[in-house]
Amino acid sequence: MTSVFRSIGARGEVFALYLPASQWQPGLNFMTRDADFVQVGTWGYAAGTRLGPHTHNEVKREASRTQEVVFVRAGRIRAHVFDRDDSHVESIEMTAGDVLVLLGGGHGYEILVDGTQVLEVKNGPYPGPEADRRRFPWSDGAKN
Repeated sequence: MTSVFRSIGARGEVFALYLPASQWQPGLNFMTRDADFVQVGTWGYAAGTRLGPHTHNEVKREASRTQEVVFVRAGRIRAHVFDRDDSHVESIEMTAGDVLVLLGGGHGYEILVDGTQVLEVKNGPYPGPEADRRRFPWSDGAKN
């Protein structure tokens, strides 16, 4: 059984994957494709389940862009997803336990309540802000 995540995209391109906390499923379920630069999956196992010890082999990988994952630990945010032309695609209100995987296009966030805590994970190494990102103005569909 796979996790029930929702693809967010436009014109046949997926820019993000959204998994609400309520939709996690039993077992190991990956949201991302093998070709994505960041690999994201969920675990849902019963007590006593043992996952064999292992190490990961050194494998040369090449990533041409940053992909990002946000996990809302506490509070509430609004995530805005944009396409490659900086046009607003969709906004999602996220609460504790929700996960958003950003695969392409742009994104921005609004913090909706005090005390909000978010874990952000992205592929590295990090080349610094000037090389890694390009800022653009909020569009009409996603003003804060």
